[in-house]
Amino acid sequence: MIIITSPPEYFSGQLKVPGDKSITHRALMLGAISRGVTEIKGFLDAEDCRATINCLRLLGVKINVRGNRLLIEGRGMYLKKASKALDAGNSGTTARLMLGILAGQDFETTISGDQYLQRRPMKRIVEPLQSMGALFEGESDRLPITIKGGELAPLNYKTPRASAQIKSAILLAALYAEGVTTVEEPYQSRNHTELMLAQFGANISVNERLVTLEGRPALEGRPVRVPGDMSAAAFFMAAAVLVPDSEVLLKDVGINPARRGVIDVLFQMGADIEIQQERRWGSEPVADILIRGGSPLKGVEIGGAMIPRLIDEIPALAVVAAAAEGETVIRDADELRVKESDRISDLAGQLLKLGVNITETEDGMIIKGEAGLKGADVESCGDHRLAMALAVAGLAAEGETAVYGAEIINVSFPGFMPALRSLIIK
Repeated sequence: MIIITSPPEYFSGQLKVPGDKSITHRALMLGAISRGVTEIKGFLDAEDCRATINCLRLLGVKINVRGNRLLIEGRGMYLKKASKALDAGNSGTTARLMLGILAGQDFETTISGDQYLQRRPMKRIVEPLQSMGALFEGESDRLPITIKGGELAPLNYKTPRASAQIKSAILLAALYAEGVTTVEEPYQSRNHTELMLAQFGANISVNERLVTLEGRPALEGRPVRVPGDMSAAAFFMAAAVLVPDSEVLLKDVGINPARRGVIDVLFQMGADIEIQQERRWGSEPVADILIRGGSPLKGVEIGGAMIPRLIDEIPALAVVAAAAEGETVIRDADELRVKESDRISDLAGQLLKLGVNITETEDGMIIKGEAGLKGADVESCGDHRLAMALAVAGLAAEGETAVYGAEIINVSFPGFMPALRSLIIK
């Protein structure tokens, strides 16, 4: 699939972005291992989340779709041995978090994924799970991975990087261990797992970067209302910031402090953003976000504790930085190299085609915003966030921009282009 964008005359309107991908995955998994029924409203219906649904169904979980609701009949903590290998598709969250649950099951399971997911490192998950007592075949740094679960021991673990997937996999495994498990991060990563574990009845406490969980709780199914995905909203925020005289209202977006780094950075850059109607859906804060375009933008430095709060939004921010005055430096983001693509090298390479003055560094990039963007043919590199970022760049570029391989967007946001076009007025 190829998508083509060009500068609109106006970019305005109101939009409800799809449900949060991270929260949808976690609600599905916790609902599956709880007692009773879990109802998820506003779930993300995209390929990544369907991969989680398909894996859980193979493990004996009954999941019914009713419009914009999912009904999960929980099996309690113990699932059924799958009749074949689990396929996580393109979803790193599915593969890594499912390994945490499978570590506590008394059977052997193989989990695999598509060609892009098979390139991504898994040892960061495998090693702590091995320390808890799970068994793995072979080196187990890449999918497919075969895991044999069973009796687990609690763990005190310091993660080498701030990663919600590492933390979440350990916490899910810790549910099956007798005793107390602690996970400490160098910086706090997104905390949806901790919030939802507490909601489902786990004995969990959080002290800044340290999470403590008592094993073998009796989890009970709960209703979950999924807010709009900040990572999806970021592309529309970037587009609205870049297009003069735009005014876009994004409804019902999750503004969890561990996820709203993109808003904080856009504020620093000088963007005109207003947070409206703040409220809570369960344990998650939600708001409407109004963005107006045309404000002068300036380069900023992004690094340290800010990176885990916006790691998935860096492609969108890089496009904004290309239009900002001065230099934007992104550092401490080497995790980008092991996402769906090497998001440092691949993003830099594609933005260069659009005329952006961008220099790749070992752990990030330096963007000088003095040059205007120029339309060009670019590639998604098999990465949904790169494809969406490049489509947004086309709105600010002179001439037409064609994004090849854009079908990959369906893994997280199947309706992205219709949503983008709904705001374009020519």
